[in-house]
Amino acid sequence: MIPECPSSNHFHASLAHHKVYDLKSRGPGSPNSFETPRRLAGQRSPLLGLVSRSTSSVLMGSFLLLFASGLAWTILSQEPPAVSAHDSGVAKLPALGYNTWNAYHCDINETVVLQAAKLMVSLGLSDVGYKHVNIDDCYAEKNRSASGDIVADKVRFAAGMNDLTDKIHAMGLKTGIYSDSGWFTCQLYPGSYQNEARDAKLFQDWGFDYLKFDNCAIPYDEIIREGIVGKYKRMADAIAELSKTSGKPPLIFSLCEWGEEQPWLWARRYGQSWRTTGDISPDWSSIANIINQNSFIAWASDFHGHNDMDILEIGNGDLTHDEAKTHFTAWALMKSPLLIGTDLSTITDDDLAILKNEEILAISQDPVVGTSVTPFRWGINPDWVSNSTHPAQYWSGESQNGTVFMLINTLDEPADMFFSLTESPWIRAGRQYAVRDLWTHTDNGTAVRNFTARAVPAHGVVALLLKDAGDEPVGSGPPCARPEWCINKNGTLAPGA
Repeated sequence: MIPECPSSNHFHASLAHHKVYDLKSRGPGSPNSFETPRRLAGQRSPLLGLVSRSTSSVLMGSFLLLFASGLAWTILSQEPPAVSAHDSGVAKLPALGYNTWNAYHCDINETVVLQAAKLMVSLGLSDVGYKHVNIDDCYAEKNRSASGDIVADKVRFAAGMNDLTDKIHAMGLKTGIYSDSGWFTCQLYPGSYQNEARDAKLFQDWGFDYLKFDNCAIPYDEIIREGIVGKYKRMADAIAELSKTSGKPPLIFSLCEWGEEQPWLWARRYGQSWRTTGDISPDWSSIANIINQNSFIAWASDFHGHNDMDILEIGNGDLTHDEAKTHFTAWALMKSPLLIGTDLSTITDDDLAILKNEEILAISQDPVVGTSVTPFRWGINPDWVSNSTHPAQYWSGESQNGTVFMLINTLDEPADMFFSLTESPWIRAGRQYAVRDLWTHTDNGTAVRNFTARAVPAHGVVALLLKDAGDEPVGSGPPCARPEWCINKNGTLAPGA
């Protein structure tokens, strides 16, 4: 038997915001698209009228022509496939910007939108990557024009949409618009059902770059004869065709169907983001619930396609400072679009600092790794069990600069949070890691084997970047950090195995 190496303490550090990290060696912790036509003796090809013969050369020629006829029949009998959104070249990374809904709902006009755009520039938000200024519902007249087009509200958008988008583009920003896959929008303005191509062209002609597409006012089954998938395909096809005929990049397509019919399985075919849940509200219970629901589907986000956890509520409601940090960290590290949803003219310095955390934004906008952090341990709640009050607490993921960790204290009081490094699949056994705190912006020593964050605030978060710092010191602990089946080359199990 191999003797157990004595445990040794390697690092203790006290950090700002009442967090103390304790990094110790404690030992183990806790079909093919078509079927090839079958060659049957004497069978006549339905397209070419070929009959199999006994000679091998004729048989081979007949088989090849029969195969070609079957392939042609397969191709000609199917609709041509629409261009995949994944191939469109837009929105490789999660969108960063602003949306009017959470702050203003229907109380919008061109002054409100332009003020938000100007504040994004003057507050430095555009400098750290927030580029989209998106108008939500209620910008239109209640009826289409005589020619069938959506009409911008003549009072609230008196100068017209082209004037608005020109001014926003002149600030170095991009613009987004809203519509619905049904007869009407959720506030009963004209929807785009049966007008997808017309509306996509109108939005492009108005100068918009981005389309949020909602899921209200669904036509009767006998009319639509589609599920949600087919309903959204209509606009996706219209956008792809418009891009092809106009020679312009396609509109970024944001599907807003509230997570119904599991869009994480199919929406990547059509757009660049898809809502995964119902609407957010500015309170901790809503934030925790959305994190919980997304913990089971975080794998679905990657380049050009992202789970959309809804518009940010930072600056709204009664969220504490720590809850707002957790909200922002989870959305960013899970690669959700980050759309600010508060009145920027009244935003506090603390909330602005959260939105401008460039180390967190760097993970969101990583050009090399597009995947989300995912849970490696749920913590309070049993692994892989849904709990809207206590979602998964221990998360990790890859980045171009190291392994990202996110710890969420779901309790209503401060708590220590401990994990073994190799619980994460992205950590190498037998190595030590330099620790960077993405909120205090400090380098905090070296982690060996285990990590403890001390006194994480209620509903608070810890965000870390761990970089490989070489082999761990000799005598750091038992032979294996994970004891299961740890064995000497002579066949002797290690202690604890």
